[in-house]
Amino acid sequence: MKSLSFNWTQIASLSTSSVTCKVIPKNLKGRNKSSQDWLQRQLNDPYVKLAKYEHYRARSAYKLLEIDNQCKILKPGQVVVECGAAPGAWTQVAVSRVNSLPNDKDKPQGIVIGVDLTSIHPLPGATFLGGKDFTCPKTQQQILDFLQGRKVNVVLSDMAPNASGTKALDHENIINLSYSALRFAVQHSAIGGSYLCKIWEGFMSQKISEDMRKFYKNVKTIKPPSSRSDSAEKFLLCRNFLGIK
Repeated sequence: MKSLSFNWTQIASLSTSSVTCKVIPKNLKGRNKSSQDWLQRQLNDPYVKLAKYEHYRARSAYKLLEIDNQCKILKPGQVVVECGAAPGAWTQVAVSRVNSLPNDKDKPQGIVIGVDLTSIHPLPGATFLGGKDFTCPKTQQQILDFLQGRKVNVVLSDMAPNASGTKALDHENIINLSYSALRFAVQHSAIGGSYLCKIWEGFMSQKISEDMRKFYKNVKTIKPPSSRSDSAEKFLLCRNFLGIK
């Protein structure tokens, strides 16, 4: 994978409204305003362009890269379970960082399992359970059967519900998904493990943070530079799993 010597923080701060750089989308006929705004934002997003250059499946890869560069949660030899894995951008980062392919024969080989409701194009170094509902006990049992007794070091959740247009309802739904991944993490993580999940800010954010602190020594809210400033999206990072008392 190609690597650039760009400073991602500088990239994120680049103006997308410059007359000389702004791309005007074509063929907007029949699209509503929100669809037009989304398309224009995508065309002018430096992270979208960088993801294409570095062969990541989506710009979301940089959110995990930035979080991991800061917090060092992914290490060679770890077992990673990713919930809401499609299209596989976070998976690409996890495969590289835990050495699941493995590219470095001198480091321990990790395991990466990704689950999503939609199908996911195969990725070397990862095992995908596409077309599966992570919240379903049968799906979680499939994960455990694959691991054959190994504990999980990192649980990642990029799960999000289909937006209803009602902020309070969407917030509640994504928090419920985060709780589902949290329960799995608490039941199957190794001592010292980590849990990272995406949420949309709202009235339940404080409650889930408080519940996380019952099981993890450190819990913090993170908004990486690549997360759009106009988005309610934030990430909760739980570190140093204490075990079930």
